[in-house]
Amino acid sequence: MSDSSTLPNDAIATVAVLGAGTMGHGIAQVCAMAGCATRLQDLGAEQVEAGLARIAKNLDKGVARGKVSEEQKASTLAKLSGTPDLAEAVRGADLIIEAAPEKLEIKRDLFTRVAAVVGDDAILGTNTSSLSITDIAAPIPNPSRVIGLHFFNPVHIMKLLEIVVGKQTSDAVLGRMRAFSERIGKQAIVVQDAPGFATSRLGLVIGLEAIRMVEQGVASPEDIDKAMTLGYGFPMGPLKLTDLVGLDVRLSIAEYLAGKLEQGEHFNPPQLLRDMVAEGKLGKKSGQGFYSWE
Repeated sequence: MSDSSTLPNDAIATVAVLGAGTMGHGIAQVCAMAGCATRLQDLGAEQVEAGLARIAKNLDKGVARGKVSEEQKASTLAKLSGTPDLAEAVRGADLIIEAAPEKLEIKRDLFTRVAAVVGDDAILGTNTSSLSITDIAAPIPNPSRVIGLHFFNPVHIMKLLEIVVGKQTSDAVLGRMRAFSERIGKQAIVVQDAPGFATSRLGLVIGLEAIRMVEQGVASPEDIDKAMTLGYGFPMGPLKLTDLVGLDVRLSIAEYLAGKLEQGEHFNPPQLLRDMVAEGKLGKKSGQGFYSWE
């Protein structure tokens, strides 16, 4: 660990981000922009390089729009490194953030392997959008250091960070993550470890109802989204957001919440959602969802 006397109140000098995909590369970018030595890890060198390339592209766009200076771009890239070697990525890190697929067994296995390498005081943050922090932490030595850090896509633009407190998460870890959220330019909300937390639970129920409306022929996806953006001030309609999140991801979360919540019938996935996922219409990542992304 780094000498905390030279660090901000959160004492986070080195961050490892596990997963270089849609969320992971964005998390790595904001950590590096905040001055942290940031290591991006994924299963293969190709995925790592793709994640680093996406960060560079984001920074180039920021420079072109006058949001990022050339000096900020250079300093951010200098703070970034990448490796497919998990142990190399996490060794000596103050904070490890996983952005792996939304499966409990995957996240548990990842943190178990991380815990075998890092010290007991390293904070383990999970970017899960719905899984129980307490369940993820259960097999991990010193589960008091496990906390939910739910970022929003695109990470380098969205200001919200949902901090989720598990049953064993320590007050000290929560305090450090509150300070860290400010340092990386996020506004934090603190949520207890309930199924779906706050954001996924509310956002998903709106998205599922919008899908049912399409299924029932109430209106087109475009008009439903327009109703919510113009009538209710949503920055993005629920169906376009579903395309960005991924229909398969939304289906998985809906099934999880339907089984976990009492009176959770409204989370039962519409048949249209099941059919589209079965057909490979997963949203932006597949090129087709409720919108065409070709």
